[in-house]
Amino acid sequence: MTKTELIQLLAERHSVRKSAIKLLIEDTFDLISESLVKGESVRIVGFGAFEVRRRIAREGRNPRTGEKIRLKATRTPSFLPGNALKKAVKGKK
Repeated sequence: MTKTELIQLLAERHSVRKSAIKLLIEDTFDLISESLVKGESVRIVGFGAFEVRRRIAREGRNPRTGEKIRLKATRTPSFLPGNALKKAVKGKK
């Protein structure tokens, strides 16, 4: 499902204009992003948690040349699904 499809489905389900739903969806994503940039986690009970993980500096290899390279420490966003989401997905095949 794309963001556009999500907006369409929510607009139909709740009889609300797509433009209003689009604003809410985009604002929700912005708020989640802003919290992650600050280093905060975002927990949505029954769905999951967004958080920032730190990756330490390490040694890697250039796949073309095999040359050793130094990879810098980074921060990366991650999502941990909640139990309700895990159970819902597990029940479907």
